[in-house]
Amino acid sequence: MEIYLVRHGAAYDKQEDPERHLNKDGVSQCHLTGKALKRLGIQFDLIVSSPKARARQTAEIIADESGYSREEIKITELLVPTALPNDTLSYLNDFADAKRILLVGHLPLLGYLASVLLINTSQISFYIEPSSICKINTEQPQAFAGDFCWFLAPEHIKLIAQA
Repeated sequence: MEIYLVRHGAAYDKQEDPERHLNKDGVSQCHLTGKALKRLGIQFDLIVSSPKARARQTAEIIADESGYSREEIKITELLVPTALPNDTLSYLNDFADAKRILLVGHLPLLGYLASVLLINTSQISFYIEPSSICKINTEQPQAFAGDFCWFLAPEHIKLIAQA
């Protein structure tokens, strides 16, 4: 199973927008992320998003760019910032047939998910910039024996998308 962790794009501050939708830069970042994934030939069997506006918008834009149906996006509280990584991974076991899964969420959860998948601890957290992508391969989400494949920061994504 290939797991792609994507942190939502840049969003408005809570004072400007209490629901924290994507701002103009965030929308642009997400389009580039989707284009880069498409250029890399990556198609998803499953896209799962946090219910928060900025994550949902990120998932929808990437879905549009990569040819995944918006209606098929799964929304779960298990991708909110304070969710527990092991609960999120247990949820993914329901989709064991999926080969490529995109998870769109927030810090600190995504950083802890990467840590648990790779080294079976949430004592350290990986920092994931907005609109970055981290790819981890694993036999099954609860195996705690993932392989780090690659990490694309926004600068890398822009180069791939505009090549």
